[in-house]
Amino acid sequence: MTSALDQIFVHTKRWLLSWVAGAPDWVIQITSSLINIVALLAVFLTLFALMSVLERKILARMQNRYGPNRVGPFGLFQPVADGIKMLIKEDIVPARADKVVHFLAPVILAAVAILTLGVIPYGRNMAPVAINGGILFFFAVGSATELAVFMAGWASNNKFSMLGAMRAIAQMFSYELPLIIAVLPVVMAVGSLVPDTIITAQGEYTLGVVPRWFVFTPWGAAAFILFFVSGLVESNRTPFDVPEGESEIVAGHMTEYSGFKYATFFMAEYLGMFAVSGLAVTLFLGGWHAPVRVLEFVPSYVWFFLKLSALLFVYIWLRATLPRMRVDQMMNVAWKFMLPMAFTCVIATAVWHYAGRGLRGWLWSLFVIVVVYSLMSILLDTRRKFAPRVYRFAE
Repeated sequence: MTSALDQIFVHTKRWLLSWVAGAPDWVIQITSSLINIVALLAVFLTLFALMSVLERKILARMQNRYGPNRVGPFGLFQPVADGIKMLIKEDIVPARADKVVHFLAPVILAAVAILTLGVIPYGRNMAPVAINGGILFFFAVGSATELAVFMAGWASNNKFSMLGAMRAIAQMFSYELPLIIAVLPVVMAVGSLVPDTIITAQGEYTLGVVPRWFVFTPWGAAAFILFFVSGLVESNRTPFDVPEGESEIVAGHMTEYSGFKYATFFMAEYLGMFAVSGLAVTLFLGGWHAPVRVLEFVPSYVWFFLKLSALLFVYIWLRATLPRMRVDQMMNVAWKFMLPMAFTCVIATAVWHYAGRGLRGWLWSLFVIVVVYSLMSILLDTRRKFAPRVYRFAE
């Protein structure tokens, strides 16, 4: 069912395309993609502004304090004030820094985040750029994030920046492996790298009530948890915000950035968070499909953004709840637990498929995951390695 917003967008797009009527097909296709990307930027930059103020309000509510409440009604104009402040701040660049690379680092980071947003379907027939192998494109472009972080640390000519950049790169490399491998079960089950095809495969309902989203299978639930945790790390969010540990290494690779360059890093972090959460919705939560068949009259993009909002709320909730992890703990979790569990999800998906994809396959895949998880819990038990702590006080 189309809504008034759908009709407005379609008519506006047709009017803009009428300006290139009679041009070669490739010109029309590029123009159409550019219109979609501009609309995408308008939506997600607005969402970024809302998220920046709502996160602070939700954190304040959870911590029993006041949030932004001075600028505009209920403090809702705080993002405007922050944007103006960042624009008029002085841009300070270290004297011996590589000024070109120093400038390009935040630009590349923001461009990567925007490009990854371009392949996610936000509603029925609402993928900004529909390409074959969209999932592959997402990770291929997203892997440039490490390059941008290294550029920021190296170009600053600062030991703190370089140390922060290397810690960030080590963290991101370690968690990119389980992030990508957690996607493989979905690709195996569907047999396609096209996001629209993956969403279509989750469009059926059992008895018209229970959606057949992959998150409701044992391998899908485990892969979703691994994907979500890895997404937290890739987005540098609490409790994995080690590269920006202010009490340890100042502000990581962003130490020598100020003004609008710093704001660009901040914006790219949020856009990356939107992209990873949107991909999680696409892969595991049915994309833009309604949770119940009788609610399919609601516009498809509404369901997508409701699911996206739920995941973003969990990001905020975790930030308000958990302390920062140590970097050695984080690496141990990545290599000793999450990577083997990601491969286990791949095996469980194969078992689920060859056992018939019914109840029998569901139980067998659950059995595989529970057995491996139990064995790893025993092997990775660290309680025996630490002696009881004895606290001594000066007299």
